[in-house]
Amino acid sequence: MSQDPIARRLAPPSLLSLLILLLLSRVGALRPDELFPYGESWGDQLLLEGDDESSAAVKLAVPLHFYDVQFNDLYVGTNGIISTQDFPRETQYVDDDFPTDFPAIAPFLADIDTSNGRGRILYREDTSPAVLGLAAQYVRTGFPLSAFNFTPTHAFLATWEHVGAYEEVRHGAAPSEELNTFQAVLASDGSDTYALFLYPANGLQFFGTRPKESYNVQLQLPARVGFCRGEADDLKREVPYFSLTNTEQSVKNLYQLSNLGIPGAWAFHIGSRVPLDSVRPATVEGDLSAAHSSASLEHSFSQAAALESYSEDNFDYYDENEEDVEYPPVEPGVALDGHSRTDVSFNSKSDPGPVQSGTLSPDPNQASPLPHRGDWSPYWETESASLDLQTKQGASVGEVEVLDFKDPVKLLDQMGTRTLAPLRADVAFLTPGKEDLGNRSSQPYPDAGPEPSELDVPVPPLEGEVLPDYPVSGHVPTHGGRYVVGVEDHLGSNDQVFTYNSANRETCEHSHGQCSQHAFCTDYATGFCCYCQSRFYGNGKHCLPEGAPHRVNGKVSGHLRVGHTPVHFTDVDLHAYIVGNDGRAYTAISHIPQLAAQALLPVIPIGGLFGWLFALEKPGSENGFSLTGATFVHEVEVTFYPGEERVRITQTAEGLDPENYLSIKTNIEGQVPFIPANFTALIAPYRELYHHGDSAVTSSSSRSFSLTSGSINQTWSYHIDQNITYEACRHAPRHLAIPATQQLTVDRAFALYSEDEGVLRFAVTNQIGPVEVDSAPAPVSPCYDGSHTCDTTAKCHPGTGIDYTCECTPGFQGDGRSCVDVNECATGFHHCGPNSVCVNVLGSYRCECRNGYEFADDQHTCVLIAPPSNPCLDGSHTCAPEGQAQCIHQGGSSFSCACLPGFVGTGHQCSDVDECAENRCHEAATCYNTPGSFSCRCQPGYHGDGFYCTSDSISNLKPCEHQQRYAQAQHAYPGSRVHIPQCDDQGNFMPLQCHGNTGFCWCVDQNGHEVPGTQTPPGSTPPHCGPPSEPTQRPRTVCERWRENLLEHYGGTPRDDQYVPQCDDLGHFIPLQCHGRSDFCWCVDKDGRELQGTRSQPGTMPACIPTVTPPIVRPTPRPDVTPPSVGTFLLYAQGQQIGHLPLNGSRLQKDAARTLLSLHGSIVVGIDYDCQERMVYWTDVAGRTISRASLEAGAEPETILTSGLISPEGLAIDHVRRRMYWTDSGLDKIERAGLDGSERKVLFHTDLVNPRAITVDPIRGNLYWTDWNREAPKIETSSLDGENRRILINKDIGLPNGLTFDPFSKLLCWADAGTKKLECTLPDGTGRRVIQNHLNYPFSIVSYADHFYHTDWRRDGVISVNKDSGQFTDEYLPEQRSHLYGITAVYPYCPTGRK
Repeated sequence: MSQDPIARRLAPPSLLSLLILLLLSRVGALRPDELFPYGESWGDQLLLEGDDESSAAVKLAVPLHFYDVQFNDLYVGTNGIISTQDFPRETQYVDDDFPTDFPAIAPFLADIDTSNGRGRILYREDTSPAVLGLAAQYVRTGFPLSAFNFTPTHAFLATWEHVGAYEEVRHGAAPSEELNTFQAVLASDGSDTYALFLYPANGLQFFGTRPKESYNVQLQLPARVGFCRGEADDLKREVPYFSLTNTEQSVKNLYQLSNLGIPGAWAFHIGSRVPLDSVRPATVEGDLSAAHSSASLEHSFSQAAALESYSEDNFDYYDENEEDVEYPPVEPGVALDGHSRTDVSFNSKSDPGPVQSGTLSPDPNQASPLPHRGDWSPYWETESASLDLQTKQGASVGEVEVLDFKDPVKLLDQMGTRTLAPLRADVAFLTPGKEDLGNRSSQPYPDAGPEPSELDVPVPPLEGEVLPDYPVSGHVPTHGGRYVVGVEDHLGSNDQVFTYNSANRETCEHSHGQCSQHAFCTDYATGFCCYCQSRFYGNGKHCLPEGAPHRVNGKVSGHLRVGHTPVHFTDVDLHAYIVGNDGRAYTAISHIPQLAAQALLPVIPIGGLFGWLFALEKPGSENGFSLTGATFVHEVEVTFYPGEERVRITQTAEGLDPENYLSIKTNIEGQVPFIPANFTALIAPYRELYHHGDSAVTSSSSRSFSLTSGSINQTWSYHIDQNITYEACRHAPRHLAIPATQQLTVDRAFALYSEDEGVLRFAVTNQIGPVEVDSAPAPVSPCYDGSHTCDTTAKCHPGTGIDYTCECTPGFQGDGRSCVDVNECATGFHHCGPNSVCVNVLGSYRCECRNGYEFADDQHTCVLIAPPSNPCLDGSHTCAPEGQAQCIHQGGSSFSCACLPGFVGTGHQCSDVDECAENRCHEAATCYNTPGSFSCRCQPGYHGDGFYCTSDSISNLKPCEHQQRYAQAQHAYPGSRVHIPQCDDQGNFMPLQCHGNTGFCWCVDQNGHEVPGTQTPPGSTPPHCGPPSEPTQRPRTVCERWRENLLEHYGGTPRDDQYVPQCDDLGHFIPLQCHGRSDFCWCVDKDGRELQGTRSQPGTMPACIPTVTPPIVRPTPRPDVTPPSVGTFLLYAQGQQIGHLPLNGSRLQKDAARTLLSLHGSIVVGIDYDCQERMVYWTDVAGRTISRASLEAGAEPETILTSGLISPEGLAIDHVRRRMYWTDSGLDKIERAGLDGSERKVLFHTDLVNPRAITVDPIRGNLYWTDWNREAPKIETSSLDGENRRILINKDIGLPNGLTFDPFSKLLCWADAGTKKLECTLPDGTGRRVIQNHLNYPFSIVSYADHFYHTDWRRDGVISVNKDSGQFTDEYLPEQRSHLYGITAVYPYCPTGRK
């Protein structure tokens, strides 16, 4: 054996490979000390404590492939997730299932909170041999064929250590002690990317979190584990994703099972240079420890069986991205092309079985096979360690040799001639029953020749050696995306302009809010300093995006003597526009007196300040804004020659406004030479030297200018002294990067006064750089002379020679030569907190507090404003009396008034509507007008309800004849389906009755009541009916006896304003009782007693539930008889079904929810209800049809429109005129037809882009609809005949998906998925107010009683919102999670109203 030390150092396998071999020889679950090494000594960055924090972008040294896309950045979030882009607000993803709207790598996606020291989150990029070697072994084990030679070059590690779930703060309650530890490792070789998820034993102590917006409902959502590609480029493609968990048990299985054979360890192939359509899990189907023994394998689970197959329930056909998509009908079991969803559920327990003979078990007293957490630094310097080695050459199984790790030379000597048993490449595919592994030869590299004797893994460093320190780019973030960095404290001595008191030292932890949101914070011995992030510049307290255009707003005041004439002006407007990527600055001062404006033409420093502030920076130089930020004082003294006139200019910068515009005040005082009106000033290019001190910059220069008019050319000169003072951070070491003197080069200077506009203009083009001496001109990069072709919102990056590249500045996207604004609010990439609203501005966004909230002192947090008095409640309103008008609170102290139904007027004054003038009663009846209502009474000689009166001359008719005539009269109404009784010659009921329309037949007794069990369906043999038998008399009930007594008291026929109990066919009290024919109703119990709190006001009906359990067997009603309604319920569309959700009052009866209709192959979007015929109507975008179905039991759907439709969406029913209206976003049309599909008419086919929601006001005859055209969203209205079309709302709306009209409050309300608001307005567009401005992603909305109900695509459920408070009160999430579309309310009556 050669003793060459170099050979020994190159030949033997690494310590790491031995550790892996030992790891494979055991059967226990992953231990916490077997995670990949982590800690600050390994270069980890620490994520700031908090509930929803995210790291800055970690710039990867080698791009990472994820699915089929390449990324250069990674972000780590608090909530157990890694992404290739910054995260949206946690409310937009933390409680939702896959897919997410952004790329997601989720080892444990849940609502995690590390506040108050509850755990920590660490992350880094790593290239150390130890980490890369360990990652390689995991991957090669899990993918023995496709990755047998995988050698990563870079790894990214994120570790969540002892983190807790978010908990609501409760007084006196201690935080939960359930804490989780897990780790994610991404390993890449530049071509393929693999992910490792590691869950140590006892590392998962909680398995899900409770949604913050669970509306007091006790539920816990299991953590989501998996991957998602994010939004697909092709909007018709389903977003690919892979889901590993969907139940609490599947989360528990994360540390009990494995796809690597080591419980708690999981591996996945997540990206490749060759397009990867879906994530591929590792293929080892058993415990690796058993696989390397001579015993047969024991499978811990079958991954193939665990993968769920594709099903129709997996697909969402309706496109959430709001683009034009066709919806092809899908056959059962057919998967859509491009869909890539994988769900994995594990329900079996891990049972690796007993340790077989021949399998080595590590001694617990020996060193662990992987380093312990907290001991990573001394890991390679372990004082003593020993390993059991099964593979000593010539040794039999079970023999053990102890290796000495203390002496690395001795260790190499021990290992130098040894052949290690390699990891077997085919072991992953062994199954129980195969031959003994000990007798089977194998090659880890197929077709690669003989097995290598040693593994090709780097040798670990020797004792005493230190691993290279691989720094990680970026900084440690603090709250809100800012950073906190620990820095050695160094202070230099220098002159002070601003002084600091270090007795009360401020730190980043408490004062980071003083930094810009685009800055990080660094602590020093005497305080902290702020520094702008990459791609931004400024002084840290104010940061602006590099290369972007900037704007300045301000006011100018002056007290001048022009020649000998005094001129004064106050607060005239100043506006400046700066093209940041080429140094051009344009300044305009409006409304300045002509005499002063003409005299100030040569005073370039007024606009020259902005040229210096935002000058184009040459290498090694910084412009003014990089020093001063947005708060400074610029003082200028200009002395003119030969007259020695002197003027002083003071410009005070007062910070950035919410849209990042610099605010500045300018004051001009002194004397300037008179310049005639016909003269212009010419300023030649010039250079100025700026000298930098502590917190001050000075400049002094002299130059000439020319005044010309025709052939007259006069040369003047002036001397300029400038002094800029600002507040520099004194706590940091002295800034040595900037030279003491910099040169400002002004290539072009221009001044002009436009008398017609009254505007004084300055324009300069500037560069800032080192002091130059005149010499032969050298080639200048286009980035420095402004000759590049980058977009005005792009940064120019110089290359070699005159080459350059363009990059859009933050807040814009594109190729650099063409950049467009990024709408951070629409994409969710903003950091507006709770109770705030995001408002997009060019290149950025701002946060505004929603109604009822205001910014706290930190100008970031929105706090509740004490609500002002409500005039509608305290009686200070000026509406008409309560019985005539309704006061509607509009927020604050504002209100509006609306007359109640039955009254007309302004709301402040209301007069009664005389319904009798509208001839609403029968011609043989007398109408009696009452305040807010009316009643009808048949005249003498007639009887009836006043709306239909019958002559007493037919009072001698028998019951059958009487019912026959009444039914014949009702049959004259269009659409009537009433049964006309058949009578014999004597006027008695014929024993056999058949319905003329439906074909049903049945037997009756002598009173015409159906004989139970005799009904036969259409087309069958009618029943044999004998002569009518005498009906069996039952005892009269309390309700019947009370009714008879009152009828006798009223003289047989009660007036319309007199109460008569309503009883059902069995004599029980009907739950809903009303006072005569009025709208005053209430609910009763089974004994007829009124239920307190249920009495309604006019125009509304209480929702009463049955109080008596119906008998098991009841007579089957005749087909023409509609069973009495039992309250109000909601109908919602969910893909291929229509759901039924009952209401108890306004509360959701979730336990009674059920599927009303299953419509295979359909995608139901729009839905509405016809209260007269109790029919539900819906649109189907898959079948391109409109259909309906009766709510009667056993009714079959009926398709009424099958042609001329592309994408029918919104649907509205006019129950008064018997019409339906719908929108078609494929044809961009709004159409109308009768309820049977007849009389079809196109109302509008122009000026529509994406019409969606539609609703009607049948009482006033108005039609309303939304158009979510992204360029110009709007809500429009017209008459029901399509006349008087006009835009109602087109300001401050985004994606108005849902629209509803409330007939009782007479308010038009909509839900907007763009602004996240629920708003209402009066029918004419006035009185607009916000009900709720924190919605998720609403689609459709309906109003009932005191609540709104809307479907939500983020929650995939029905959400209820209180109309008065705007608070979320409840939610219903169907078991089958998929998008919900249209929603409507089914009343037990037709809504009433008055014009």
